[in-house]
Amino acid sequence: MPGGRLTQQERQQIAVGLADGLAYAEIARRLDRPTSTITREVTRNGGPTGYRADLAHRATQQRTHRRRQAAPQGSQASPQPHGRDAEAVHDYQETLTTVFMTSGLPKMMARVLACLYTIDTGSLTASELARRLQVSPASISKAITFLESMDLIRRERDERRRERYVVDDDLWYQSMIRSARSNDQVVEAARQGVGVLGPGTPAATRLENVARFLDFVSESLIRAAEQAREVLYTRTGTTSDGTAKPSSDHGPTAVPTATA
Repeated sequence: MPGGRLTQQERQQIAVGLADGLAYAEIARRLDRPTSTITREVTRNGGPTGYRADLAHRATQQRTHRRRQAAPQGSQASPQPHGRDAEAVHDYQETLTTVFMTSGLPKMMARVLACLYTIDTGSLTASELARRLQVSPASISKAITFLESMDLIRRERDERRRERYVVDDDLWYQSMIRSARSNDQVVEAARQGVGVLGPGTPAATRLENVARFLDFVSESLIRAAEQAREVLYTRTGTTSDGTAKPSSDHGPTAVPTATA
């Protein structure tokens, strides 16, 4: 599989594929590239309807030029721990950002979340985020407010009384529960519609089916999230033969069961 940056010819093939209505996976197969590469390329350059090969190529050249100019200063300010390759980490952050964007997060919120998840401490201050992402404090503040409202990050104060923004193990659980509960209002509204439209009528039956479906999905998600919660607190050890072995630092954990 070829590595390195996309060429201008490859970008033209992506544009043709999008115009033909091909899925990202099919475009990636034809170019012998990972699907994530195509997804990231299209998402950051106008989306499937606004992608233009020449503009995407020019934008990439400009970003590369700016990165090279900032590289000496950036590498001194943020040395990579554990012998990591700085460029590989940067590329992975972009990939993770794209994944978060395709799941529905706006770009800046996705960048902040990806940055926090690729820091060993899992926490940064607003000024640290602004410096790492090279954006204004106002942009960080807006992103933090949005991510907090989605239960995707939390804030805490460190020993110097500075606010730090944190991603931790329990946040995925909390976000999943919140997402499941967000269906409750739709279920309630659908069932109100049944009374207004008349039970047994085609429109009412349609709404009742929606309510029953979302009820079932929400309860299933909550039950699964609660049963799987312990996974978030399980560290991976290594056995004598080198294979991964789950182990919990907390010992046996009592996992609550959802009520029906």
